[in-house]
Amino acid sequence: MRTSTSLRRKLISVAAVSAALFTAATTTAAVAQDSPAPEAAVPVAQAEAAPGTPAERLIVGYKSGAAEAKSNKAAEADAAAKGGEAGENLDFQRRLGSGAALVDLGANLTRADVADVVAEYQADPQVAYVVPDRLNKPLATPNDTEYSKQWDLFESTAGMNVPGAWDVATGSGVTVAVIDTGYVTHSDLGANIVAGYDFISDATVGNDGNGRDSNPADPGDWTAANECQAGAPATTSSWHGTHVAGTIAAVTNNGKGVAGIAHGAKVSPVRVLGKCGGYDSDIIDAITWASGGTVSGVPANANVAKVINMSLGGGGACSTATQSAINAAVNRGTTVVVAAGNSNDNAANYSPASCGNVVSVAAADRQGNRSYYSNYGSIVDIAAPGGETNSVTSNGILSTLNSGGQGPSSESYQYYQGTSMAAPHIAGLAALMKSANTSLTPAQIESAIKTNSRTLPGTCSGGCGAGLADAAKTVQAVSGGSGGSTGGTTFTSTSAVSIPDNGSAIESPITVSGRSGNAPSALQVGVDITHTYRGDLVVDLVAPDGTTYRLKSASSSDSADNISTTYTVNASGEIANGTWKLRVQDTAAQDTGRLNSWKLTF
Repeated sequence: MRTSTSLRRKLISVAAVSAALFTAATTTAAVAQDSPAPEAAVPVAQAEAAPGTPAERLIVGYKSGAAEAKSNKAAEADAAAKGGEAGENLDFQRRLGSGAALVDLGANLTRADVADVVAEYQADPQVAYVVPDRLNKPLATPNDTEYSKQWDLFESTAGMNVPGAWDVATGSGVTVAVIDTGYVTHSDLGANIVAGYDFISDATVGNDGNGRDSNPADPGDWTAANECQAGAPATTSSWHGTHVAGTIAAVTNNGKGVAGIAHGAKVSPVRVLGKCGGYDSDIIDAITWASGGTVSGVPANANVAKVINMSLGGGGACSTATQSAINAAVNRGTTVVVAAGNSNDNAANYSPASCGNVVSVAAADRQGNRSYYSNYGSIVDIAAPGGETNSVTSNGILSTLNSGGQGPSSESYQYYQGTSMAAPHIAGLAALMKSANTSLTPAQIESAIKTNSRTLPGTCSGGCGAGLADAAKTVQAVSGGSGGSTGGTTFTSTSAVSIPDNGSAIESPITVSGRSGNAPSALQVGVDITHTYRGDLVVDLVAPDGTTYRLKSASSSDSADNISTTYTVNASGEIANGTWKLRVQDTAAQDTGRLNSWKLTF
């Protein structure tokens, strides 16, 4: 039997079986150690249980006159003979109700090995057909009564393609902190709520009769005319945090209401917004606590969040104080998602949208245009459905709410619009990704969301980041293992190169050979750099034709040192074979480092 790679079974739809060539994973220093197996005459789909997964069993139908059609012993002998001819050990398992024979191939065959066996059966005139015993998964549309109104999840024009991601992950095992107005009880959300905290220190802002405490319940944030500032009109309670939380993790398939993007995840409501808004100081403590940091006078967080959503903001660039809290949260492994803002202005003028180390989210309408109110600009990372309700109510984002104009009343559902609604789409996606691959870092999550986005269907003046987020494509891209790799051939360079201080760029080459066609849309670039201040570093991937892909920009707010991470690059426009280079440059004085190794996984 040939040496081959043991592969885990995956439950993937029969309808998803395609003709994508599978090549067992190999690792090389600069070039692959093993050449890919030669192309077999048997179509790829005839040798796979699912895309990229060699079949472990075959279903063999014999013609009615063949002895193997009725005799298990004859079918068993035929399996042994066919296996001998193909150089494999085959095992007849049982007779199916249709009369076909189920033949086991073992767990260690490559696609080419399986193709050899299939070819032996196909060459036998007594065999009517031979097909792989393909793996299936349940396919279901949620039975939530309002699901059909959630265009933002599934519509092909500007929806986020969420149902396709549910085939891989639902957010199980991940807690998302919603730093917002708190939570008002709702039966379509309650099962996914875990303990949070009320961080509002000013009792007037809190509107609940006290300062900080362990109860993040939302008492309502209504205001009287002129209460917040002269000329300001009266407002009713928004129940904003509950709406955001429902988009992320409303209970799904429960026969009522709406479906949550990461409905297997838990939401920890962290209250920072009350009457007239909320203070930076409370938000900073909330970020720290939600991500597992220590806040004086507040009990340790038993539900540390791997994702934080902040659908909030104010005027002015990100302050050093807020940036420091965000950096610490990210260093603890928490992805921070923020709304770009609703002022139809450059998001660089607002906080936390302009902070570093966040995923800043612009809003798109149902036609895939930048929503008229959404902030924009170079600091925006991604766009997601935020809706518009100017003329048609159903163009907004439907989620969980409460009918109370002041204090809580009966639970309800309502359409809202805003970058506040766009951000939780990305927070939910981040939870799906973390559930699919627990080893993902915040940087890898942000990179994969951008890399696997699609072009915004409409227009975006001013800049909406990488495009419109695509949940299914992103989750599938990161679901294969550490650092977002989904398997395939790995090419590695282990030749260490010194990085000169404030000097010219260094380049390290990897020669890729034996690949067919273009590089993947989720090319994994693993980088290991030792450096005393990585904020000075600019890192690029250079394709064989000279096209450059920026992996990391210099950032004065990034005060950490080493880089040990995997970036995801959409290199589908590049020919795979050729010499790829990693280019690294130190852009400021006083710090030195070394590129230890890097790798490409196709």
